[in-house]
Amino acid sequence: MQPRRPEFPPTQFITTSMELAELCDRLAKEPFVTVDTEFMRERTYWPELCVVQLGGANDIAVVDTQAEGLDLQPLGHLLANPAVMKVFHAARQDVEIFLLRFGAVPTPMFDTQVAAMVAGYGDQASYDSLARGLANAQIDKAHRFSDWSARPLSPAQVNYAAADVTHLRVIYERLVAQLKRENRLEWVADEMDALMDPSGYVTAPDSAWERLRPRTTNRKFLGILQAIAAWREREAQRVNIPRQRLVKDETLLEIAATTPGNVAELARARGISEGFAKGKSGASLLAAIAEAKKLPEDALPVPKEERRGPGASPALVALLKVLLAAKSEEAQVAPKLLANSEDLDRLATEENPDIPALSGWRRTVFGEAALALKGGKLALGVDGRKVKLIPSA
Repeated sequence: MQPRRPEFPPTQFITTSMELAELCDRLAKEPFVTVDTEFMRERTYWPELCVVQLGGANDIAVVDTQAEGLDLQPLGHLLANPAVMKVFHAARQDVEIFLLRFGAVPTPMFDTQVAAMVAGYGDQASYDSLARGLANAQIDKAHRFSDWSARPLSPAQVNYAAADVTHLRVIYERLVAQLKRENRLEWVADEMDALMDPSGYVTAPDSAWERLRPRTTNRKFLGILQAIAAWREREAQRVNIPRQRLVKDETLLEIAATTPGNVAELARARGISEGFAKGKSGASLLAAIAEAKKLPEDALPVPKEERRGPGASPALVALLKVLLAAKSEEAQVAPKLLANSEDLDRLATEENPDIPALSGWRRTVFGEAALALKGGKLALGVDGRKVKLIPSA
């Protein structure tokens, strides 16, 4: 939806290097800039940047990053400017794109979705809901699934893109004001440190197999799966197609179980064509399988369950989940920001695990109570419609 209130500046559609440089020069003088992107990755492994939106006090701009001859370097300088806060909503994918394009994450940055979680707006507050609740704005969703790589962009697409950074300014200012009143800005800062860590955006091929969640502890099977999942990651990057389009998850699991040793055997796997099996990708996949078969026992991956020892007591994990819900309700903060299911499993099985829930503000809000519950120093009861925490003698 195109902003209609008179205090919003008209949208600029940027297609030349001079326009972008002048815009970034102006924005570099502001305390904060709102940022968003439109991209495509349905057909590629690497995201294809199509549009960048930038919002300042006197500028709302939609940058056509695919315009011929456009030099994006001024944008890179703005994103790296330590004097300008870069404000995103649900920043992770945008940050990944800028890291790939400029070799660095934007800094400093603020994510309004994370801030909304800290401020009590739920686990994953959408931009639409925050725009309605904090900026009194209604977002037109008609162009959410546009093909942003197609040119020319329509005026409606440009207006839709502009709204994503216009209302974000109001959302940011109101969230910051609330978090200051509640002394919670530091909580958001902790989350931003993690978001600005470049290592969080790197997919390690050798750990890609863990995403497949194999239901076995057979280490030889896992060794093959690790090798071919790593192969798929590198091959998908090389040919720049989505990993699932190269080889589907279920096909990888079947190949790990059958361990084909030649083209004919590989071509019999579900989802593998004869042409693929005979081609360059098929040859490199067979080579990866052959190498994995040679791995000695001590080089095979160890299932997570074995690494952690005996499993957690389901009853204790259930109690910790109730405590987590109670403490998040009391503090008006999203539960997933305090602890995830893996954290709860580790709390139930390890004496003092190295997890975020036991450090900083999370320890104050939830971690200390979790340790007390596990140590028999805290009990759970019910008071009317709420869970009640009862200190034990």
